[in-house]
Amino acid sequence: MNPDYSREIPQPWRQMSRVFTALGDEHRQRILLTFERDERLNVSQIAGVSTLSRPAVSHHLKILREAGVLSSEKVGKEIYFWVNTSFLTETFDNVRDYLASRL
Repeated sequence: MNPDYSREIPQPWRQMSRVFTALGDEHRQRILLTFERDERLNVSQIAGVSTLSRPAVSHHLKILREAGVLSSEKVGKEIYFWVNTSFLTETFDNVRDYLASRL
């Protein structure tokens, strides 16, 4: 038994927690799966292929962005989103490293 984490989780795990919480919702998973490699999409494009309303898509995009799953940039009046591949790679590497060292 490792009692080190009985009261507080390490910082990398907090980051992972936000990612897993964000990806725990099926709508957000579908939004993430909408993106092709290196593709940037705006809310209208995502809402256009979604069963969700534009406000609902915006809500889910905000959660994904705040969790670090997506990055965004405002270009004119539009905000474009893309998958934050480097962040997700780092996050999942942390999980893999933990599993390799502990199991």
